[in-house]
Amino acid sequence: MSTTVMIAVLFSALLHASWNAVVKSGREKGLDIVLVATGSAAIAAAVLPFLTPPAQASWHFLGVSALIHLVYFVLVGAAYRAGDMGHVYPLMRGTPPLLVALASGPLIGETLKPAGWFGILFICGGILAMAFVGRRGGTPALRPTLLALANALVIAGYTFVDGLGARASGSPAAYTLWGFLLMALPMMVYGVVVYSRTPDIALRVRSRLPIAFGGGACSIGAYVITLWAMTEAPIALVSALRETSIIFAVAISTFVLKERSGWSRTAAAGVIMAGIAVLKLS
Repeated sequence: MSTTVMIAVLFSALLHASWNAVVKSGREKGLDIVLVATGSAAIAAAVLPFLTPPAQASWHFLGVSALIHLVYFVLVGAAYRAGDMGHVYPLMRGTPPLLVALASGPLIGETLKPAGWFGILFICGGILAMAFVGRRGGTPALRPTLLALANALVIAGYTFVDGLGARASGSPAAYTLWGFLLMALPMMVYGVVVYSRTPDIALRVRSRLPIAFGGGACSIGAYVITLWAMTEAPIALVSALRETSIIFAVAISTFVLKERSGWSRTAAAGVIMAGIAVLKLS
């Protein structure tokens, strides 16, 4: 994996953690998910006329991806309502790269060298450790843990679908924007059904417009970079490197959202950094 690709994916990780923190910071997390999806769609609709359309071979990937992402957004909102970002986020993001790495050989014929495996194991091990180390107040509740693991399966699914779709599209940016546009349509319908009768909904929506467009821009930017990287490097390696967003997420949850965090998470972050180094060497 080249240095350029690594730096780009690490920047994508920062963008991804940022929009997740935006959603976690709000009182109406489900509404904010809908608004971020709507903001993403508005940005996509404005930019798509200036891009070359994705190749026809990628269209069926787009359809499947839109459905999977709908489930993803619903589960993100549910998981954040049920538990702390510092616990839920590591589980959602630390498990999928392992699943993708294990399935890459049988499904798409991409096998990893030993150094690649070690790098992924270091990164995922450090991420998963962050979900449990340094916690106070006993064992985490079962519901947020199960929601996070369920979303991990969803994330692994769309990672494969979109990685292959971007490769077939000939235009990763256009593929990504079409994906966000298609995904947003059912999300907007969901938002109307669920929130249309909420008191002062118009005022709430107006007050969260910066969240909608800021979060939407971060979400699109993060995924455009990730899918481009998957056309340049093995999907499993990009998937693992992208999940270093946990370092940014934990920092945000600790210093901005004021959630509890233990010193041992620093050691887990060190393990993740070791994994990044191993991937670079590989």
